[in-house]
Amino acid sequence: MFKDNLIQLRKMKSLTQEDIAEKLGVSRQAVAKWENGETIPDLDKCRILADMFGVSLDDLANYEPSDNMNMLVPPKGKHMFGMVTVGDKGQIVIPAKARKIFNISPGDNLVILGDENQGLAVLKAESFLAFADMLRSGVSEQ
Repeated sequence: MFKDNLIQLRKMKSLTQEDIAEKLGVSRQAVAKWENGETIPDLDKCRILADMFGVSLDDLANYEPSDNMNMLVPPKGKHMFGMVTVGDKGQIVIPAKARKIFNISPGDNLVILGDENQGLAVLKAESFLAFADMLRSGVSEQ
């Protein structure tokens, strides 16, 4: 996992092992050992790597493309929960991991927004309404 994610992220950013080594203050051979799976960097170096690539530390260490439709490691805060099927009446089931991360419980109200060019967005109603109130109050003060 870690070694494959490191290789993929390094290549995606068009960096060499030497580039990574220089930024972390280690030898190119150390980076090569990480990518070969012989060793892994300490936690501080892993944190720096995750920040460098804009991914979470957890995804850098544990992300499995095969569990995520063979998609690349997502940017920090972005998620791919898999595909859902639309039912006869337009209903979908929100995956359990998404419900947990976004604290969605049975009975919660959700707002569906749409953009014909970018797709759909699903938001918790209270967050959306709080944002709308903030915008309204900001407009009325001007």
